[in-house]
Amino acid sequence: MTSERASGILLHPTSLPGAYGAGDFGPAAYQFVDWLASAGQSMWQVLPMTTIGEGYSPYMGSSAFAGNPLLIDLTDLGQRGWLESEDLQPDTEFAADRVNYALQFAFRVPRLRLAAKHFNDRAGPTDRSDLAAFCAEEASWLNDYALFMAIDAQHPGRQWNEWPAELVRRDAVALRKAHSAYAEEVAFSKFCQWLFSRQWSRLKRYANERGVSIVGDVPIYVAFHSVDVWAHQELFELDANRLSSVVAGVPPDYFSPTGQRWGNPLYRWAAHRGDGYRWWIGRMKRALSLADLVRIDHFRGFAAYWEIPASEPTAINGRWVKGPGAELLRAFQSAFPQLPVIAEDLGLITPDVGELRDSFDMPGMRILQFAFGETASHPYLPHNYEVNTVAYTGTHDNDTAVGWWNGASPRERAFAQHYLGTDGNSMQWKLIRALSISVARLVIFPMQDVLGLDGRYRMNVPGTQSGNWEWRFAWSDVHDWHATVLRDLGAVHGRCKLNESQFRP
Repeated sequence: MTSERASGILLHPTSLPGAYGAGDFGPAAYQFVDWLASAGQSMWQVLPMTTIGEGYSPYMGSSAFAGNPLLIDLTDLGQRGWLESEDLQPDTEFAADRVNYALQFAFRVPRLRLAAKHFNDRAGPTDRSDLAAFCAEEASWLNDYALFMAIDAQHPGRQWNEWPAELVRRDAVALRKAHSAYAEEVAFSKFCQWLFSRQWSRLKRYANERGVSIVGDVPIYVAFHSVDVWAHQELFELDANRLSSVVAGVPPDYFSPTGQRWGNPLYRWAAHRGDGYRWWIGRMKRALSLADLVRIDHFRGFAAYWEIPASEPTAINGRWVKGPGAELLRAFQSAFPQLPVIAEDLGLITPDVGELRDSFDMPGMRILQFAFGETASHPYLPHNYEVNTVAYTGTHDNDTAVGWWNGASPRERAFAQHYLGTDGNSMQWKLIRALSISVARLVIFPMQDVLGLDGRYRMNVPGTQSGNWEWRFAWSDVHDWHATVLRDLGAVHGRCKLNESQFRP
């Protein structure tokens, strides 16, 4: 993590403005980077940019390595001559404030297919060579991913363990036949991944050149219906029918009295240990190629994880099981001497989690919304922070700051008002200022909090399956004073460079 005090904004690219119904890597992303720089913000934190899955969640995608093709900038494909002007006319049903994912797939995927066709017909030798080099460099995950997507398209609505038996068990002859039979679909998936990586690399470079680093997100678990499980069945806790015998989740907590039954398959850690954690090292290599530092979601699962029998409908009847612990992190350190990782250590945290985090000098997380329900000793209150901390007003799983304040208990309201010295007006800025002035080396503010939006604009409600991941902002929501206030706070709190004329009387 950065050794300097810094601040940043949490915003997933899908939340950006743009003409095509969802944010992407197009012009608005570059404008957002410019805005971050003007606001004195040196970090842009995103959610997982991998493929999306059940409920359109970026935490349940078909691959832990592949990028989300819906983020590909279509205007760039038009500029390259792979889409025509008529292909770039927005759908009249697109909304400026919400993402309609069904409409996104219906609009974007056919245009990506058309771009692939025109690429095959029109691309010059430089682009063809670049695509070939990308496919060779990323072959360790890309070949299986592209084949998985091609086979999946032939069996809509079916999980991979319901495919023909020879494909389920990955018979080598059957895989070669499938690759040949579905060669066009395989090539299309590789083309999309090349576009994703090419466009994101260009955007990331633009951000880095302007002093903005990217904070990525690595979910600890993967979806059952994913290439990761299909291609590496020996690494997951599956039964004789290749179904999950136990699944992931967390016990009852702040978000749910019955816990959260995520349903992801759990890792067979002994098998990972046996091959030197090769899959995990490859995953981290990919993540660190796309970001400057990464948040490992549910880091506590490395110390111990909540194991739920697959037959259980809720997370109540689970048990704690010891994770890979320091052995996995030592493998990371051997592969990446500089390991820029944020440990998401929220929820029910036991001493072993803190010891694991601290022994590898990883910063943990603090959420200010959680701080006002108890006493002055609460670790999420800013006066209790340690320097090696990343502090947030809230995350993508929280309500917005305004939404939280509107629903806060009388006890929380009274405590927060006394602690922050406020009558409650513009509470989001009081929370932002409290983080900014704290000793935490890095502080992150969700864009909704900067804009003062209420709970209707939150990104995700844990435990719900619809209406999430949809929020978008418009440039008309953003005013010059937003950047000025953030920049001034950062300047006086040592989180960005102070302009000598900034506070001249």
